Amino acid sequence: MAQRAVWLISHEPGTPLCGTVRFSRRYPTVEKRARVFNGASYVPIPEDGPFLKALLFELRLLDDDKDFVESRDSCSRINKTSIYGLLIGGEELWPVVAFLKNDIIYACVPLVEQTLSPHPPLISVSGVSQGFEFLFGIQDFLYSGQKNDSELNTKLSQLPDLLLQACPFGTLLDANLKNSLDNTNFASVTQPQKQPAWKTGTYKGKPQVSISITEKVKSMQYDKQGIADTWQVVGTVTCKCDLEGIMPNVTISLNLPTNGSPLQDILVHPCVTSLDSAILTSSSIDAMDDSAFSGPYKFPLTPPLESFNLCYYTSQVPVPPILGFYQMKEEEVQLRITINLKLHESVKNNFEFCEAHIPFYNRGPITHLEYKTSFGQLEVFREKSLLIWIIGQKFPKSMEISLSGTVTFGAKSHEKQPFDPICIGETAYLKLHFRILDYTLTGCYADQHSVQVFASGKPKISAYRKLISSDYYIWNSKAPAPVTYGSLLLVRCHN
Repeated sequence: MAQRAVWLISHEPGTPLCGTVRFSRRYPTVEKRARVFNGASYVPIPEDGPFLKALLFELRLLDDDKDFVESRDSCSRINKTSIYGLLIGGEELWPVVAFLKNDIIYACVPLVEQTLSPHPPLISVSGVSQGFEFLFGIQDFLYSGQKNDSELNTKLSQLPDLLLQACPFGTLLDANLKNSLDNTNFASVTQPQKQPAWKTGTYKGKPQVSISITEKVKSMQYDKQGIADTWQVVGTVTCKCDLEGIMPNVTISLNLPTNGSPLQDILVHPCVTSLDSAILTSSSIDAMDDSAFSGPYKFPLTPPLESFNLCYYTSQVPVPPILGFYQMKEEEVQLRITINLKLHESVKNNFEFCEAHIPFYNRGPITHLEYKTSFGQLEVFREKSLLIWIIGQKFPKSMEISLSGTVTFGAKSHEKQPFDPICIGETAYLKLHFRILDYTLTGCYADQHSVQVFASGKPKISAYRKLISSDYYIWNSKAPAPVTYGSLLLVRCHN
């Protein structure tokens, strides 16, 4: 007997969504068991947004829900059990235990240890009765002695830690959450909280939460047979929580689209109070498979006053955003260069800027240049022996661009010309510099509607994201030997 997920949803008629998810918890270890037990009939737990919409529709709690819907309202669908099947993304999530009490919808999804097609008799699903016991226990905890919204918010903020004791890994041990409360060192609801030593003050003003996701993509491309190209994505989530109160509690969720790349090697800020084990154990060392945890990634936390990095992560995306080919050949006193760049079709074609820097080390100044480009503009820095191909904000419709030409150099001056111990002879590279706003390569985003804040006042939630190039190299395919990140960093550090 176990639970796959649990939700607490406030019913808010008259608002755009008609409700808000006040609390949710998923159990990845139970989800893996469900995938095995249910087989081909397995339906994954959806994100909070689709679940909220489907549940309110099934419970007939949407403001504009006045028309007769045969699949839900016919006489054959009269429900007397508070157990529902929710149609989400063309698949039915069943069984969903849900009931409305004091404008709060309590819902959970029990584990069914057999196939779901056809639906087994409810009496054979032991997790259903446990689900009711679980939800009634939460209801008793929230409303025993509760007098106002402030006390309700305080109790909601205590739930993540209480459920670690009362329902670890989705298995209910004690439905009486008051027992867990007695064993947990919480400040009393009626007693004022003490200022922690690490927090030097409190915020006064308009409440707001800002979340920024920045992904940096690195790449080493060689276009040489027998030598694999490499690339990596490193992400940073930065937050600023301006909230009144001594110890406000916030839960921030990171989500991925259906085809998103799972986050790995996640490191979190010390202010994060608890985490699902699947988040901590997802590692880039392990081979990727369909069972990799793909979110949502929930971070309950007590934020500091200043801006902080909530977490860092890596991800193994299937392809780099821009594929490149660079060929440089020495022909007597000049160099002949050929460059082809292709933007992958899955990448957002809307750059803040995009440039290709083409340096020529250990040579004299550029004295003559002949070139042809299919797109963009070329700037020449003669004394620095550098070409900058300004691609601009968009690739053409073909997603492919090219540059070719010949470069002639003058006499070399050791004082003025750039020197590099690696780029000798035909060992050369071009380096891409670009930035794309409102986009991440993994698809990772922070859903503003899923941010849960347990503090006075309704905060303004802002979420931003961007992709930035970092050490994005395309090496001359004619180079005698490949240059790795390790050797490049070693030389750069020594110089």
